[in-house]
Amino acid sequence: MSGRTWGVLLVLCGAIFLEGIDIAMLNAALPSIRAELGLTTGELQWVMSAYVLGYGGFMLLGGRAADLFGRRRMFLLPLAVFLAFSGLGGLAGNGWTLVLARFVTGACAAFMTPAGLSVITTGFPAGPHRTKALLVYSGTGGAGFSVGLVVGGLLTAADWRWVFFAPVVLAALILAAGLPLLPRTEEARTQDARAARPRTVRTRTVRTPPTEPAGARPGCGRPPRTHLDLPGALTVTGSILLFVLAVERATHAPPVQTAAALAASLVLLLAFVRIERRSPAPLVRPGIFRTHSLVRANLTGALFTCGFFGFQFVVVLYLRELRGWSAPETGLAMLAMGADAVLAPVLTPRLVRRFGNARVILGGLLLAVLAYAAFLPLGTDRAYAAMFPSLLLIGIAFALAYGPLTIVATDGIAPGEQGLAGGLLHTSFQFGAALGLSATTAAMSLGGPDPLTAYRTALLVPVLSAVLAVAVSPRGRTAPAQAPRSSRPVASSDHAPQQPLARKGTDNG
Repeated sequence: MSGRTWGVLLVLCGAIFLEGIDIAMLNAALPSIRAELGLTTGELQWVMSAYVLGYGGFMLLGGRAADLFGRRRMFLLPLAVFLAFSGLGGLAGNGWTLVLARFVTGACAAFMTPAGLSVITTGFPAGPHRTKALLVYSGTGGAGFSVGLVVGGLLTAADWRWVFFAPVVLAALILAAGLPLLPRTEEARTQDARAARPRTVRTRTVRTPPTEPAGARPGCGRPPRTHLDLPGALTVTGSILLFVLAVERATHAPPVQTAAALAASLVLLLAFVRIERRSPAPLVRPGIFRTHSLVRANLTGALFTCGFFGFQFVVVLYLRELRGWSAPETGLAMLAMGADAVLAPVLTPRLVRRFGNARVILGGLLLAVLAYAAFLPLGTDRAYAAMFPSLLLIGIAFALAYGPLTIVATDGIAPGEQGLAGGLLHTSFQFGAALGLSATTAAMSLGGPDPLTAYRTALLVPVLSAVLAVAVSPRGRTAPAQAPRSSRPVASSDHAPQQPLARKGTDNG
């Protein structure tokens, strides 16, 4: 890979690192936030859920926007807004201001993530280069989570507001690096045209044929990129929001309210399906769900993150509030969950090459079941040595499942829909996270007034989620296809499919 290609990958990895560290640092600060702002457990859960709802609710819109408006634009602009609202969170004086700031930063991440992921899946040819880039990318997110656990504890010990101010600095650095490194749409188009043009062509200009729709790439067959399915985005976001709200309030709200929220969620979901079938440029093309590997990867991803986020929410409260551990002690204790930061780029690619993505994913899910089950016998004096194996196994499970799920979900998808495929997968990730947080909060309420019983009841949610993930996980030997040896990856932020360069200057098919 060229130096510029590595630079582009570094910027994209910086953004996913930012997301990982942002989530993990907030986990360590939750008890301190509750103490200063006087939040209930349900309100505290919404500080977490607001981010994942904004993330999951707008992810499909973000993925489609990356395909239509250009990946560079849909990466850099949301990053700037993320920077501003993360700073607002640090200035929050009440719970709802904090929830609003988290929701907006989550929505910004929903645009950044599919844009960054589609740069990789369209700029790197299928095979070893793309697999390596994707696994490094996902491993960097794990590294951000690991660092965030420790740094979040240290910052919280000083003042929990630094948990929100620190990402402002990191976002500014990524923005400063991305502006010169991510190529503009016009530059990427010129690279595409030159890569695809036979050597015998002498003309120096490449013009879009007048028969193409305004704003569309030549031959791509897509509608003008000015058409964006806002009704579809609003209905699917509202459906997800109401469903999570219904789950969270099921144990302490009148049954009529819960039933009404579920019914409204279903109505909005049906409206979304109807809109997508009739829209000339749907947010989600219905035919994409005929790709069975994508469907299984999305279901598995939702269930996996449901258990993962629910588990860490319960463990942080258990260590901080029941055991009385400090924020730095809690962060260091959970550092074992960050094992994926090392294993994802080192061990996972070797396992995928030997066993295929499906078997590696299954192995990770089985480890998750074992880890969650082993953590169930909580006690008020349980030694950390007894907790450590579960935390380590969860980190290994994440390393084995997360990256290969990303590969399976985007493999075989048309280049023009890579942003959509990435958006679908990360929507599933975030919907699962929001559902896991709501379900564990509801389960804690069912556990009664005794905190230890409440935590044990809540830990059943991760166990059940992991078991269901095993049942629906991708099947078969889904190993990534091998690219020709002569292929060289070209990273670009254009919204059109990339043409891999092979034997630069001589490849004319």
